[in-house]
Amino acid sequence: MKKFKIISVVGTRPNFIKVAPICRAFAKYGDTVESLLCHTGQHSDATMSDVFFNELGMPVPDFFLNINNGSHADITGRIMIEFEKILIAHKPDMVLVVGDVNSTMACALAAVKLGIKVVHVEAGLRSGDRSMPEEINRVVTDAISDYLFVTEKSGMENLMKEGVPASKVFFTGNVMIDTLVYLDKKIADSEVLAKLGLTAGNYILVTFHRPSNVDEKENLEALVNFLNSISGAMPVVFPIHPRTKINLKKFGLLDSVAPA
Repeated sequence: MKKFKIISVVGTRPNFIKVAPICRAFAKYGDTVESLLCHTGQHSDATMSDVFFNELGMPVPDFFLNINNGSHADITGRIMIEFEKILIAHKPDMVLVVGDVNSTMACALAAVKLGIKVVHVEAGLRSGDRSMPEEINRVVTDAISDYLFVTEKSGMENLMKEGVPASKVFFTGNVMIDTLVYLDKKIADSEVLAKLGLTAGNYILVTFHRPSNVDEKENLEALVNFLNSISGAMPVVFPIHPRTKINLKKFGLLDSVAPA
């Protein structure tokens, strides 16, 4: 019997968290499902990619595109070109995309144009802000996907308002919770608080990287000043995203967030 072949796509950290439990679920149906994984490479350095694959127990990607630098249009176009080659060579029955990054939209477009069914996990979410690249990716991906898997009530309502046929929409819940449950023991056993000299419930964890927050000096400086203003009252843990770190250096703000 011919196995049902599906290619799941990841590109960034949130994608890894969402696809990990899906890969584990596919593995239970190895006799009937051939599950392949494509990593576009949007997040490809060790701190943004490798550590997630290791800690989430994800399989080594079957395909790695290594596309991670350039404008939105450049990245989207190159991903489409390279992913199309994979689709033509391997002829999957379906492509699974998650979330709202450029990899999501690019791979969905490439598949649909070849007549391959697409399922979008985490469909229907909307911010209403078309200035966000992610919002454009969400709207486009939902419009062209064959199956829409929704995580929350608002997603169902948004798709209904947009006139999406109910036959395409499925309320499935949030796969990120599956990942949280999967890592529950590892989180409980973690010694990170001791290593950082922190007490549970008595620190603030913060990170940010959206262009609107970090690409303009005025906005980034305001965030840095705010963090410094609250750090006297409570310790602040700030895992710095590569984009944020580049701009902190660029604007001469990196020393302002150095450990005391």
